[in-house]
Amino acid sequence: MQREITTPGRVLDASGKPQFPGYSKRPVLTYDRKDVKAPKWRIKEWDYYAVLSPKYGCSMTIADLSYSAMVTVVVFDFETRQLWRKTKLLWLTFGKMGLPKSSYQGDVAYESDGWLLTFKRFENHRELVARVKQFRGEETMEASFVIEDKKDESMTILTPWAKHPKAFYYNQKINCMPAQGTLTLGPRTIAFADTDTFAVLDWGRGVWTYKNTWYWGSLSGVVDGKRFGFNIGYGFGDTSAASENMLFYDGVAHKLDQVRFELDPSDFMKPWRFTSNDGRFEMTMTPILDRQDDLNFLVIKNLGHQVFGTFDGTATLDDGTVLKIDGLLGFAEQITNHY
Repeated sequence: MQREITTPGRVLDASGKPQFPGYSKRPVLTYDRKDVKAPKWRIKEWDYYAVLSPKYGCSMTIADLSYSAMVTVVVFDFETRQLWRKTKLLWLTFGKMGLPKSSYQGDVAYESDGWLLTFKRFENHRELVARVKQFRGEETMEASFVIEDKKDESMTILTPWAKHPKAFYYNQKINCMPAQGTLTLGPRTIAFADTDTFAVLDWGRGVWTYKNTWYWGSLSGVVDGKRFGFNIGYGFGDTSAASENMLFYDGVAHKLDQVRFELDPSDFMKPWRFTSNDGRFEMTMTPILDRQDDLNFLVIKNLGHQVFGTFDGTATLDDGTVLKIDGLLGFAEQITNHY
């Protein structure tokens, strides 16, 4: 079953339970942290951006996990198969990071102790700025990106938990946003052009149970001269109302049913296989680089693998058009979180 939400409303009812489990192609439900009736330390909110070209990439995260917060920047060099990252952990934030209610309005910023990270929203674009001292040894990392907001359809989903009536995840993924800018690390400056650079936003708000494992895959690129991307995933919550699997082509979303990840957990650098129950998504990812996370602060753990690689296969649009995917860069991950 794939229940599409088309009528505006609030994410939570008066008792704090998710009202309309399902998906939409634009955010039609309204989230407000004040509506939550679950324990405040269970509220988890984040904005994650990944800006990727075929050769280089950068991801930035500001996450407020209530009793803690994480600010993270990662730089990827897909040619040399290297990455560099830095994370700052804060405590007892409980919403003080100021993450907005909507993915379309409100800015996010963090500045302290050699860190500057800002996500600004404008009518037709977004601006990301990062400056992190001692990012790689004594070298400072600086990045500035302008992301075009083309007002595309996107993947938005409200997922409940069957055994935890006040737990939920309200999530939007915006793919295929053309991006341009520069990234400087030490003496080297890398230019990103909007002809082959795309950004994805993972915007999430919810009340989570303590331990969850999820699978997520994402890609943004160009097929037959038009922007193409996908969002796939599963692993947590009650997805009987809808899955988060969706294709994007020339700004239009095409809903998929179920997609299965097939991987070797003993070697994440072996090829990953993705297959759908209706044959509309058949793909193989050849890994290039594994971003392995082993963050373990006893109460807070982030354990998993975000693997970047090239995708080959086919994707079928709602009208039956079959697109051939040949060597496009994307990523897939298996993550277990305790928080």
